[in-house]
Amino acid sequence: MIRVLLAEDQSMVRGALRALLELEDDIEVVAEVGRGDEVVAAAVEHRPDVALLDIEMPGADGLTAARELATALPGCRAVILTTFGRPGFLRRAMEVGAAGFLVKDAPVAELAQGIRAVMAGERVIDRDLAAAALAIGATPLSAREADVLRAAADGATVADIAGRLFLSEGTVRNYLSSAIGKTGARTRVEAARVAEDKGWL
Repeated sequence: MIRVLLAEDQSMVRGALRALLELEDDIEVVAEVGRGDEVVAAAVEHRPDVALLDIEMPGADGLTAARELATALPGCRAVILTTFGRPGFLRRAMEVGAAGFLVKDAPVAELAQGIRAVMAGERVIDRDLAAAALAIGATPLSAREADVLRAAADGATVADIAGRLFLSEGTVRNYLSSAIGKTGARTRVEAARVAEDKGWL
């Protein structure tokens, strides 16, 4: 049996996934959590072979959970399962060591096959998303530019961003100007939205 941990914050979706996966003869859901910061403790307790991780969860996102899981329980393979089919998320998932990246609207048979493939040592990636990631390439933003854009996303002033990130206002303006240019946006809020849509933040 393939032992699976489900991490999904929407209880109805989590319940549906569990019910569908347990129709498979060789898959058993051994644990469920609704928060990203509960993943490692549940995995250490239940020793799953595969952890299905949603990206957007309270406590910690699925990418953070995958990174922590790789350290705490290296034998458990993380598969990111998400509604956010963004190429930047795929790239970041691979960087933290995820063994798979699948979108939630895929048929359950495809998910089950993906779990089996991951158990066999393969890396499983949604085909359309892989093509989009290759077309877009890596994020053009530096880590600091991304930090500044995240802080700017809610319309914060330059002074607010500088205070939050312990930077001078001039430095913040420079990072914002560079990020706006790289995203092809006209304003910092638009730049943050473009970067978010591409999965760069």
